[in-house]
Amino acid sequence: EGLMQSVIYSNKSQECERIVMLLSNVKEDFHEYVLGQDFTDKQFRAEFGEQAEYPQISIGLDHRGGMKDTLRYMSDKGMFL
Repeated sequence: EGLMQSVIYSNKSQECERIVMLLSNVKEDFHEYVLGQDFTDKQFRAEFGEQAEYPQISIGLDHRGGMKDTLRYMSDKGMFL
């Protein structure tokens, strides 16, 4: 652990900014990919499905989904301690 980088697929919305701040605060190593800069909405939909919301987050190799699922995962893993 620690070698794997988390990834945020962001459209720079408020929720995306919140998860970026949160991962920074817990010292999680992450890379933010930005809509229109690093990928298109079409690529996003192809990867995560038509109903997917921003942000989509992967922690290490595991796709965690949206903000709520990611927060639950981080909480379960004790990442907020």
